[in-house]
Amino acid sequence: MSKQAAEHHKKAAEHHESAAHHHKEAAKHHEAGMHEKAAHHAHLAHGHQTHATHHATEGAKQHIEHHGKK
Repeated sequence: MSKQAAEHHKKAAEHHESAAHHHKEAAKHHEAGMHEKAAHHAHLAHGHQTHATHHATEGAKQHIEHHGKK
């Protein structure tokens, strides 16, 4: 795997971890009835998930470019 692909996978993992953190915060705030804060954290989680998906896709593209059969 190329160094660039590895970096994409590392970034994907970091964003997944951040998304998980914000989902937990959203749940905590929902339970406390603090729906505005819950929505804020849910939105941040979604943003991190979007970035994670992007990096996972880019890592897969790097893999197919180096190892895919034509």
